[in-house]
Amino acid sequence: MNQISFSLTLQSCFRDLLKRCITEREVLKGKSLHALYIKSLFPSSTYISNHFILLYSKCGYLSSARRVFDSTLYPNVFSYNTIISAYAKAAEIHIAHQLFDQIPQPDLVSYNTLISAYADRGDTQPAICLFEGIRHMGLHLDGFTLSAAMTACSNDIRLFRQFHCFAVLGGFDSYASVNNVLITYYSKNGFLDDAKQVFYGMGEIRDEVSWNSMIVAFAQHREGFKALELFQEMVRMGLSVDKFTLASVLTAFTCMEDSLGGLQFHAKLIKSGFHQNPHAGSGLIDFYSKCAGSMSDCTKVFEEIVTPDLVLWNTMISGFSLYEDLSQDAISCFQQMLRVGFLPDDCSFVCAISACSNLSSPSQGKQMHALSIKADIPSNRISVNNALIAMYSKCGNLEDARRLFDRMLEHNTVSLNSMISGYAQHGVEVESLRLFELMLQANIAPTNVTFISVLSACAHTGKVEEGQKYFNMMKEKFGIEPEAEHFSCLIDLLGRAGKLKEAERIIETMPFNPGSIEWAALLGACRKHGNLELAVKSANHFIQLEPCNATPYVMLSNMYASAGRWEEAATIKRLMRDRGLKKKPGCSWIEVDKRVHVFVAEDTSHSKIKEIHEYLGEMLRKIQKIGYVPDVRWALVKDEEAGAEEKEKRLMHHSEKLAVAYGLIATREGMPLLVVKNLRICGDCHNAIKFISAVVGREITVRDSYRFHCFNEGRCSCGDYW
Repeated sequence: MNQISFSLTLQSCFRDLLKRCITEREVLKGKSLHALYIKSLFPSSTYISNHFILLYSKCGYLSSARRVFDSTLYPNVFSYNTIISAYAKAAEIHIAHQLFDQIPQPDLVSYNTLISAYADRGDTQPAICLFEGIRHMGLHLDGFTLSAAMTACSNDIRLFRQFHCFAVLGGFDSYASVNNVLITYYSKNGFLDDAKQVFYGMGEIRDEVSWNSMIVAFAQHREGFKALELFQEMVRMGLSVDKFTLASVLTAFTCMEDSLGGLQFHAKLIKSGFHQNPHAGSGLIDFYSKCAGSMSDCTKVFEEIVTPDLVLWNTMISGFSLYEDLSQDAISCFQQMLRVGFLPDDCSFVCAISACSNLSSPSQGKQMHALSIKADIPSNRISVNNALIAMYSKCGNLEDARRLFDRMLEHNTVSLNSMISGYAQHGVEVESLRLFELMLQANIAPTNVTFISVLSACAHTGKVEEGQKYFNMMKEKFGIEPEAEHFSCLIDLLGRAGKLKEAERIIETMPFNPGSIEWAALLGACRKHGNLELAVKSANHFIQLEPCNATPYVMLSNMYASAGRWEEAATIKRLMRDRGLKKKPGCSWIEVDKRVHVFVAEDTSHSKIKEIHEYLGEMLRKIQKIGYVPDVRWALVKDEEAGAEEKEKRLMHHSEKLAVAYGLIATREGMPLLVVKNLRICGDCHNAIKFISAVVGREITVRDSYRFHCFNEGRCSCGDYW
C-alpha cells in the first residue's frame, strides 16, 4: 500500500470513529480525536471541522463548538447551520440569529433551524418574518418549515387558521408532522372539534405521534373514555405502543380523576416492564400527585426508576409544589436534584419558584432567582420570568414584580396575566385594568385566566358596571365561554356590592348546574352583609355538593354566633362533630432572617411569646388612644362564657396579631413586614393592624386566603372593601 492510499485509509477510519463518537455522544473520545486531528498532518478539512462542531453541540459543549467554528477556514452552510442549531438549543437565540445573518446564502435548513428556535420560545413575529423570507428567496417549503411556523403562532388563533388554509391549499396536509401540529394546537387552545376533524381526516398517513396527540387531546378536554377507546383501537390495529403512548393514556386517567383506572394501568405497566421507564414514570408521578393525591406513591414510583432523567425530577418537584404544605419538600427535591449532578432547566426553576410562591418566602424566592441567573438560564427565558413575577407578587413585593416585568424584552399572555393578577390581589385595580386595556391594544388575546383576574379586580373594588362589561366581553368579543370561576367572580362582584338578589339570580340562570364554588361566593357575600336567610340557603346547597367540606358549616356557625343565636351555632358545631368534620385551624406565619415563625390563636409555644404578649398589651393601649375599639363580635364567644375584657384578650391573641407583633419586635425599625394567614383575616385584626401601622410607622402586609392587605399610615390598600 503506497503512502497516499495509507493516508486515505487512515482518514477514512478517523472519520468513522468521529461519526461513532457523535452517534454515541462520546465526548471524551471525541476530544482525544480532536487533539489527534490538531497534532496530525491531516489537511485542514471543513468536513471534519463540521463534525467536531456537531459532536460538541450534541454533547452540550457550546463554547468548544464555537471555537471549532471560529477556527474553520472556509465554513460552509452546514457549518453555520450546526452552530446556529447549538445556540438555538441553548436558548441563545440572539447569537443564533446573528450567525444566521452572516451566512452568504442560507438554505432551507438554516431557516428551519431558526424558525423552530423562535417557535420553542413562542416568539411569533420573528418566526413569521423568517417564514416570509423563505418565500421571498424562492426556496421550496417542506413540512418541517410549516410545522415550526404554525407552532410559533402562540395564542393567535386567526394566524394559525391562515396557516391551516395555506397547508391545505399547498398540499402540506399530506404531511403527518403538519397534521400533528394542527391536532396539538387546536386541542391546547380549546378547539377539540377542529382537532378531531384533522385527525379523522388524515386517513392512512396517521402515525403513532398522531394517535398519541389525539389521545392527549381527548384527555385534556376531560373526554377520558374516548381517549381510552382510541388507545384500545390503536392496540387492535397493531400499531406500536411506546412510552409516549403510555404516558398519553396516563394523562387520560389523570384528567378523569380515575384513581382505580390509573392504578390498574400502573399494574399493566409493571407487567409490561414499562414502569421503570423515566417517561412512563413521569406520567405515573403526574397521575398520583394530581389524581390520587399521594406524594408517597410518587416517591415509590421515583425510587423504582434506575436512571431518572431531568423530566422525572421536574415532575417530582412539580408534584410537591401542588400542595402548599409540601412546598418545602419541592424545594428540597430541587436541591437534591442539584446535589446528584443534574443541571436545572427552565421547567425546573418554574416548579421550584412556584413552591416559593406557595410558601410566601421572599428569601427562598430571591435565592431561586439568583440560581436561575447563575445556572445560565437566559434572562429572556419568558417562562422563568413569568414564574418570578408571580412569586414576587405572592410574596407581597409588587415593586420587584413590576421591575422584572418592565425589564423583559417581550411579554406573552402569561406575563400579562401574572402582572394583572398581582395588581388585582393587592387592590391596585387601576393598574390591573390599565394593563388589561394595554393588552387589548397590543392585540394580545386574553385567555379565560385573564378574565378571572380582571373580574377579581373589579370585585375587590366594587366596580360593578365595569365587571359586568368585561364578563359580557368574554364571549361577545373573544368567544370565551364563561366557566365556573368566572361566574363565581361575577357573583362575588355583585355580592360584595350588596346586590345579593342579583347574585342569586346569576346562580339560578347559569347555563350549567351551579357548583360549590358559586354557592361559596354567595355565602361569603351573605356573611359580609349579614343576610342570614340567604346564607342558610347557600350553605345548604354547598353542603349537598360537598358534605365533607367544613367551610359552609364554619361560616354558618360564625354567622349564627355573630347574630347572638348561640343555640343554632351549637347545632351546626354538633352536626360537624357527628359527621367527623373539623374546622381548619387558623394560623399565620412570618419569615424573619430566613426562618419561618408560625403562630396559632392563643399561641404559647413560641420562645418569645411572653415578649409578644407584653408588646401587644402595650400596643393595645396606644391604638385605643387614637381611636381603636375592639370589635368583640369577632371573638365569637357566648356572653355568659366571658366578659368584655376576656373577649378583648382573645381578640388580641389572634394568630395574625401575634405574627405582626413578633415581626415588629424581631426586625429593625422601618423594615416592611409580610404576614401570611391560611384563612381570611378577621375583621378586628384588620382594623387593629391599620392602627398599628400608623403608630409604628411601618408598612405591614397581610396575605390571607383571598387577597393582600397592605397597611400603611393607618390605611389599607383594600379601602376596607373586602
